[in-house]
Amino acid sequence: MTTSKALPTAVALFTLGVAAIVAMFVAGADGLPAWVFAAGWLLAPAGLAVGVFSAVRGSRRR
Repeated sequence: MTTSKALPTAVALFTLGVAAIVAMFVAGADGLPAWVFAAGWLLAPAGLAVGVFSAVRGSRRR
């Protein structure tokens, strides 16, 4: 089985999104700029979606 080129991108997006979410919990709502909240709301789901798409596309028959 070969790895898709989109999988490292998906892992990076998801990791950045989760890191932003953890930063939100650690710093609280008042200590962070708005882009951190946007990153948490957008990057983690985007990384998950790219990862699922990559897995489904890689598992299809040729």
